[in-house]
Amino acid sequence: MGDGVVVDAADELPDHVRRNRAQWNAWAADYVANGERNWRRAPGSESWGIWDIPERDVHLLPDDLAGKDTIELGCGTAYVSAWLARRGARPVGVDNSEAQLATARRLQAEHHLEFPLIHGNAEQVAYPDASFDLAISEYGASIWADPHAWVAEAGRLLRPGGRLVFLINATLAMLCMPDEERPATNQLLRPLRGLHRLEWSDDDSVNFALSAGDWIRVLRRNGFDVDDLIELYPADGATTTFPYITADWARQWPSEEIWVATKRR
Repeated sequence: MGDGVVVDAADELPDHVRRNRAQWNAWAADYVANGERNWRRAPGSESWGIWDIPERDVHLLPDDLAGKDTIELGCGTAYVSAWLARRGARPVGVDNSEAQLATARRLQAEHHLEFPLIHGNAEQVAYPDASFDLAISEYGASIWADPHAWVAEAGRLLRPGGRLVFLINATLAMLCMPDEERPATNQLLRPLRGLHRLEWSDDDSVNFALSAGDWIRVLRRNGFDVDDLIELYPADGATTTFPYITADWARQWPSEEIWVATKRR
């Protein structure tokens, strides 16, 4: 499989892609340490989300990844792709931020792992149809790209029987999250009906959220059967640096959720 080239002149990109590219280039330095820490994880020690839920508890990665073609949509520092590579997969990482990918390339060299890293928009990836066996996104395209676009692209990229796994902020958390940088409340602050594009008062980013019903409809419309919806709760004593959720809140309501789906044959 070739490295692939994504051509996306900035002035031709959707507004949210351009804004998120600029914002993540500015934020990238804040995520270096997290990337370095996660790149050091050996197979079996991977963990997910803001509460570091162990892979052994959620079992998101297929048992046999040897020789499988995988794509990480919104890879950031690409530590998930590094985990896949160490399990024998042939990963490709796609990210909207050149600065994030610069960290990923440095960590590739330090850990002696090579796989394609593409600077581009996960809503339009320059690979042929049916190129991959697994598409995965942990807080990547899964929240920073329009679900109507990136799920359709994942459906195009996956082979029949291929698996889609993505981790996002739980819908309830998004309904209770203030517009500024304060933790989620125990009040509903925005309507569920029409939930889609979200903008914030303290930065220029744009992210996306859907109701569970809308996720199911988007997935099914793009050729997927839903296998699981996993609502995540922190373990006793777990902490996070994520400023929008407290441990007390997250023990009562799910702050994160994982969707697992299979491309229909």
